[in-house]
Amino acid sequence: MKFRSDPSTIRGSIAPVVTPFTDDGAVDHDSLRNLIRFQLDSGSHGISLGGSTGEPSAQSAVERIAAVRTAAEQIGDRVPFLPGTGSHKLDETLEITAAAQDLGADAALIITPYYARPTQEALYQWYATVAREFPDLPIIAYNVPSRTAVDIAPETVRRLFTDFDNFVGVKETTKDFEHFSRVLHACGRSLLVWSGIELLCLPLLALGGAGFVSAVANLAPSAVARMYELWEAGEFDAARDLHYRLHPLVDLLFVETNPAPAKWVLAQQDRIASAHVRPPLTGPTEAGLARIRTLLAEGGDLTAHIGADK
Repeated sequence: MKFRSDPSTIRGSIAPVVTPFTDDGAVDHDSLRNLIRFQLDSGSHGISLGGSTGEPSAQSAVERIAAVRTAAEQIGDRVPFLPGTGSHKLDETLEITAAAQDLGADAALIITPYYARPTQEALYQWYATVAREFPDLPIIAYNVPSRTAVDIAPETVRRLFTDFDNFVGVKETTKDFEHFSRVLHACGRSLLVWSGIELLCLPLLALGGAGFVSAVANLAPSAVARMYELWEAGEFDAARDLHYRLHPLVDLLFVETNPAPAKWVLAQQDRIASAHVRPPLTGPTEAGLARIRTLLAEGGDLTAHIGADK
């Protein structure tokens, strides 16, 4: 939890790892440890668990907390840890967030409550409740309207950022790039904003974003981290080159519903023991696998380590 006291240090590529399952559907903690080691060895600047890529809505609170414990133990304060602790239920959100705080999380990533489609005032009250409950834990809103059917407005983010010292940022997973700019304009650049849209990760840095929480880091963590480092070093052409080279792997992620394609690739690479996804998701279809293999052939070189000299 050494980054908790200064969340402004939580920058760069925060890898949102998948939650591995065994073939019979149980959470696979050994594979999770292996994924965390892979991310640390590859130079990811931070790790998240339990966002959309981690299939949280298909897990119980007990399972999610156990996975947070495994990840926290493996990370061991080497990089920031930002577990997703939100749910569509407030009591469950508070329960998982409390456990994450006790287990040493540096910040909590709280998804906008899904399905209910709350108003902006209701969203404000939701996040205000969480922020008051955990005054010593940095709180980050996770805005992903394609999955939740609600979009947290820039003005609502501004209210929360103004009213609560521990409301420090937002992960924006919307393809409306104007939204990114309006959030930063409303709040100022001291608000930490990460992109959850793969092809908007690099553009966000030009607006003053803190980094990205990109699912493609599951497959090419060193390349994604290196893209951030190159931009920060002023090597803009090299950063853009990596951005475009990542396109096939980005397309691969969404051949069918994320994270099924990524899990298939990770299982093929023996980074996890099984490609199992829980219902309502299913593994890739034969047609999907054909497309995945094609895209992997195009961008698979980036799944190897990309060092500082590349």
